Amino acid sequence: MLLAMRSQRVFPLEDAMRKLIIFVLFALLAHSHWVQAQDELKLKRDAPDRYIVEKGDTLWGIATKFLKDPWRWAEIWRVNQEQIRNPHRIQPGDVIVLDRSKRPALLVRNNKRDARDNTVKLAPTVYSESYAERAIPAISPRYIEPFLSRPLVIETGGLDKVPRIVGTQSGSVYLGSGGVAYVSGIGDSEQESWEIFRPGAPLVDPDTSKILGIEAIHLGTARVVRAGEPATVRVVSATREISQGDRLLPSEPAVINRYAPHPPTSFIKGRIISVFGGLKNSEGGKYSIVSINKGSQHALEMGHVLAVKHTGNSIPDPQSNLSRDKAPQFRLPDERYGLLFVFRVFNAVSYALVMETSLPVVPGDTVNTP
Repeated sequence: MLLAMRSQRVFPLEDAMRKLIIFVLFALLAHSHWVQAQDELKLKRDAPDRYIVEKGDTLWGIATKFLKDPWRWAEIWRVNQEQIRNPHRIQPGDVIVLDRSKRPALLVRNNKRDARDNTVKLAPTVYSESYAERAIPAISPRYIEPFLSRPLVIETGGLDKVPRIVGTQSGSVYLGSGGVAYVSGIGDSEQESWEIFRPGAPLVDPDTSKILGIEAIHLGTARVVRAGEPATVRVVSATREISQGDRLLPSEPAVINRYAPHPPTSFIKGRIISVFGGLKNSEGGKYSIVSINKGSQHALEMGHVLAVKHTGNSIPDPQSNLSRDKAPQFRLPDERYGLLFVFRVFNAVSYALVMETSLPVVPGDTVNTP
């Protein structure tokens, strides 16, 4: 009798456990299907079956013709990491065909055209430009070109040994193009071309309040006329007035950014430090350049696309009878409103171009892997 009673108690429990396990399995299966659906490449409804690349196109611009999420450009091309870093595969005149039979859809180049398509067959052409020069860039260079060869960030302590202007030949306070200045710190360096800049505002991490570096305000370029201490330099170009105390850094080749737009392989979360060229707490918009408190040490690289979110405010309960500061608070959710394209990466700081936005871009807003 005792055994029978025990058996009656055990079997209902086992049955309940079995039902619970089945429920959990179904929940996990449903979740996996949801995640898969979320990760599925989504084509635009009006995505063309083919597109002929034109001069002035960009990878981002072409991607927006096919994809709802243009930052997933590398996926629809099925490119590997090396091709992401050097995507010299698309040029003006190339025919891009969308293969909808593949899952997910696939983009391929197909320059052999069928006469039934009412299109012309592309013929080989000799170009004076190199293959790399003709390759379609990731984003329009007109927005970022001035920033590819200029110093943007001076890391903390980096100003200590940087050459500086100690005087001018004419004794004038300000110099422009053609002016001659005397520079201490160049010495017998064989470097001829130099960038002139002025230390700007410190780049302060919004999370830690730590100074990550000092933003460099570009003033112009100079060429060494005579080495020595001080060395004599002539101002080749000037975008602003140059004066005593301004600094110099060696000119470097432009950082050519041909990286295909792609998301980081790991989850990265950071914040916008500032909008370049604006006053403190200035707002930005589409094609503004912003600094981010993440860099190469955080696995951020050129070509990475980040989502930008407005940090939700805390508001008091409107039905509370307590004062505003004592009332229960509601934390509003963060709202995603745009995308950034990273084009310059330093150790702890990066610079990105605002590609899409539906709201003003504000310092302090969050950026993360989309």
